[in-house]
Amino acid sequence: MLNYDRSAVPVRPLVVRIRNWVGDVVLGVPALKLIESHGYSLTIVARGKWAPALLSGYDWPVLVQPSSVADKLAQLRELRAQCRRIDPQFDRRENTLLMPESFSSALEMRLAGLRAVGYSREGRSLLMARGETLTRGGHNLVNYWNLACRFLRIEQPAPNHVDFQVSVGNAEAARRLLAAHGVVGDFVMICPFAAGLATAKKLNKKWPAFADFVRQAARTLGLPLLVYPGPGEHAQARELYPAAIMVDGSDMGIYGALLQRATLVVANDTGPAHMAAALGTRLLSVLGPTIAKEWAPWGPRVTVLQRPQTGDQTDWPTADAVIIAAQQQLAAARAERMQA
Repeated sequence: MLNYDRSAVPVRPLVVRIRNWVGDVVLGVPALKLIESHGYSLTIVARGKWAPALLSGYDWPVLVQPSSVADKLAQLRELRAQCRRIDPQFDRRENTLLMPESFSSALEMRLAGLRAVGYSREGRSLLMARGETLTRGGHNLVNYWNLACRFLRIEQPAPNHVDFQVSVGNAEAARRLLAAHGVVGDFVMICPFAAGLATAKKLNKKWPAFADFVRQAARTLGLPLLVYPGPGEHAQARELYPAAIMVDGSDMGIYGALLQRATLVVANDTGPAHMAAALGTRLLSVLGPTIAKEWAPWGPRVTVLQRPQTGDQTDWPTADAVIIAAQQQLAAARAERMQA
């Protein structure tokens, strides 16, 4: 965790446009905390309606963008006016961090009169106050971290742990939900859903043996299995994973609190996997075509299970292999608790 004296530097408002996917937002949190530690007061601008709940463990205001371009610009211009009232120097300095790499996100900031710093691509350098070069092939957490360092004009290694935070209210809501379903001790959380596609070849990120794994896990692991479906995923959860306890809600803040309480999480390449890793929960990350060196969950208790990929053929780990890994992780958790 970053330790700093907030009174040592003046607080300056900064607009931060975060990425559009849960996993990217989680991977960007260390960069946001680094910038905050240098005296900036962050206001987050997001496209996803889930973003305020996801980031509810922090004090950052989170504004969800409207759908129309005109309304987006109106929102950004009002935000700029608010920042100018707080800091008369706001318009004279770089005042926006742009984490997305799209042309449209840079154009919106420029049309709203904001002076953004972001990565140069898609010909958008002329729209920003400063464009930075992105070196491809590294992990995306490091890419976001390096962008923050370049904004601050410092050099500092990326942290080994995201140290993601959940709010006290969400932690209590998760406890009540678990108690209502009769879960008062250890449990395994499954995250079998995955939005989006992997790599430039647009390959499916969903582990095809997940249902088989859940059937075996219900017999062999000796712990309750929980699933927390998102919007539109409840029917699929009932059909494919009947052995798991389905917890209703679809709130990202509560989801994070449930992941934090889990003894073990088993997940596809999906946003909740990044959340679990960032919270320090034991995670089995079951990957197929995902490029692990760029997108594997980042954290001290992450075990990536992935077989070598050949051409267009996706070769997934078997359900049996993941059962064995889960048994090993649960045994390690028990041993760790006995030593504590």
